[in-house]
Amino acid sequence: MGGGPDTTSSGLLEPFRVEVKLHARARRPRVVVVLFDHQGSAGRYLPEYVRALGDAEPVLVQRGRSVAPEAFADVDGIAIGGGPTPEYLAGLSGAGPAIRAAVTSGVPYLGFSAGAMIAPDTALIGGYQSAGYDVCPKEWSEGLDSITVRPGLGLVSFGVDVHTAQAGTLGRTIALVESGEVPSAVGIDEDTCLTLNTPNPTLDNHTITGSGTIWRVTPSPITITRGEA
Repeated sequence: MGGGPDTTSSGLLEPFRVEVKLHARARRPRVVVVLFDHQGSAGRYLPEYVRALGDAEPVLVQRGRSVAPEAFADVDGIAIGGGPTPEYLAGLSGAGPAIRAAVTSGVPYLGFSAGAMIAPDTALIGGYQSAGYDVCPKEWSEGLDSITVRPGLGLVSFGVDVHTAQAGTLGRTIALVESGEVPSAVGIDEDTCLTLNTPNPTLDNHTITGSGTIWRVTPSPITITRGEA
C-alpha cells in the first residue's frame, strides 16, 4: 500500500482479508499488525488498523529493541504499519528470517507505507538528496540527507517508495535506480495497492488496484551527464 489506512479505501484490503481466512482454514484467523510505538503512540493509531483489518494483535516496534521472531509464528496474516521507516527496519531486522519463512509458506503480507518500503531485499529508508541534488521534498526524508538504503526483509527484489504522487517522491525513486542500489523500483501512490503473487513475487506477476498509479522505474542505456545540455 502506498499510504496508511487513513488514505486506503476499505475495498482494497478485501483480498488480504480473504487470503487470511483461506490460510486459517477452519480455525479463527490470527493476524499481527506491527506498529511503531513511542511513549504510547501506537495506541492512538491501532484503532485505524483494527477498523481496516478486523481483529489484529499488535506487535510493537520500539527504539533500541528488537522484535522477537516468535511474534510471527503460527500467524495467518502479517501487516506492517506506517511511520518512521528506519525504526521499523531496525526493530524487525532480527525477525526478517521469520517473516520471510511465513510469507514463503503462504502467509499474506500487507505493508502500509513504511511496511511496503522495508519489504524489498534492499530497502529505501529515507533521504532527499542524490549526488548533492534535491530529488524529493525534505519533509519526506525521514531525517536523512542522502538517499539511504539498508538490507530489507527480502520479500521482493525491487525497491519500493510510497506516497508518490501525493508527496512528490518520484524523483527519489528514479534516483534510487540511477544509483545502482536496486535493479528497478516502484513508486506507489496512496489508496493504491500493488499485489504480488507467490511463489513468484515479481513485477511480471502482479495486479494493481485502487485510485492511484504504480510508477515503475527501470534502468535506461542512455547516459546523461549532469550539467550538460
